[in-house]
Amino acid sequence: MTNIEWETPRELFNELDAEFEFTLDPCATSKNHKCKKYYTIEDNGLLQSWTGERVFMNPPYNDITSWVTKAANEVEFYDCPLVVGLLPAWTDRVWFHDYVYELSEIRFLQGRVKFLQNGQPQKSPIFGSMVVIWE
Repeated sequence: MTNIEWETPRELFNELDAEFEFTLDPCATSKNHKCKKYYTIEDNGLLQSWTGERVFMNPPYNDITSWVTKAANEVEFYDCPLVVGLLPAWTDRVWFHDYVYELSEIRFLQGRVKFLQNGQPQKSPIFGSMVVIWE
């Protein structure tokens, strides 16, 4: 089974948190959550309300369409003031054109993110990353 837990490096999160002041991490585990309030896979952040929250999400890439759809819809329809997603820079995907492009601010990251597993840095993925801001 492929591990779908790729933790955001603390330095990258801290930089974004200083700018956006996050209150919710809906794609977390009890060990790698970045906010005091978080949802685990058992809680299923896709089914929870994000109303009133300032959300940071580094979603599992095996279900990314569901997460970007949720992010865009929470901001547009459900009084969620902000969602910031750390996402793969896959600009050729349908989800990118339907829920990211023209609906958000996009910041492409220079270089490649060294995600963590069990707190340890891993090899960088073979693709770049972007920070997507819906507000």
